Amino acid sequence: MAGTRKKTTDDPLAPVTLAVGQEELLLERAVREVAAAARAADPDTDVRELAAVDLQPGTLAELTSPSLFAERKVVAVYNAQDLSADSVKDVKSYLGDPAEEITLVLLHAGGAKGKGLLDAARKAGAREVACAKLTKPADRLAFVRGEFRGLGRSATPEAAQALVDAVGSDLRELSSACKQLVADVEGTIDEAVVARYYTGRAEASGFAVADRAVEGRAAEALETLRWAMATGVAPVLITSALAAGVRGIGKLASAPRGMRPGDLARELGMPPWKIDRVRQQMRGWSADGVSTALRAVAAADEAVKGGGDDPEYALEQAVLTVAKAARSR
Repeated sequence: MAGTRKKTTDDPLAPVTLAVGQEELLLERAVREVAAAARAADPDTDVRELAAVDLQPGTLAELTSPSLFAERKVVAVYNAQDLSADSVKDVKSYLGDPAEEITLVLLHAGGAKGKGLLDAARKAGAREVACAKLTKPADRLAFVRGEFRGLGRSATPEAAQALVDAVGSDLRELSSACKQLVADVEGTIDEAVVARYYTGRAEASGFAVADRAVEGRAAEALETLRWAMATGVAPVLITSALAAGVRGIGKLASAPRGMRPGDLARELGMPPWKIDRVRQQMRGWSADGVSTALRAVAAADEAVKGGGDDPEYALEQAVLTVAKAARSR
């Protein structure tokens, strides 16, 4: 039937792979995965990586033309959303009749620009790899767990969370940290190991500031805040961590009583170990305290995003308000 979307595949040697997103590490891995599979099938595989500007009209036909030696090729086109109109026509034509022994990888940002090409590749049944930026803490946590699994090692949930707290949101740094721990440590990687290797950074992370604040430890929270600022932790990451800490207490406080730990974890969207930590942190909190703390954090967040003259002062006031609220019961 005309217009029917072709069946997709998970085979890295599919004729066309579409890597969609803006996370550079994941985009690069998508290309490496295809290249590795192609070279496993044929060690002499020719891998060509091109920027959009390099794919001029006629270039794709030249790269994918039959070879006398029937060699396998991988052609990767970065920033495919920036291709010229004529080059897009070439790619769309190729999608309708891809060459044998050729794997085309289109790396596309996924936005509105170049959407026609994106839609055409999907309609043609391209294998698709998600490469979106991991903006949610849960996604970065899943990434770290996946890194350890891929390296053949196990890490406790607490260790994975501690590593994310310590290293931050950069996937390259997270991946590098996982590799370092696996290379240097035997056995299961736990929270103590992460603390030993990343003590300076872990203690200065936004989540460390938040933990001390929501526990009512004002002096320690301020000391950790100043160290975090001195070591380059972005203020917005600190307000985000403070907000997450206070919201976690509010969510747990309002949760139905008597629920089993597993059910409660699913209801609140928290891992069980996190619920145990929040339960300990919420002992001194009242409903009014949660409300007051959230308003203070929201004000600080606005200030650090350009609405105030002194982001550091705004953060200090938010930390003090949260710590005071932690003893409002």
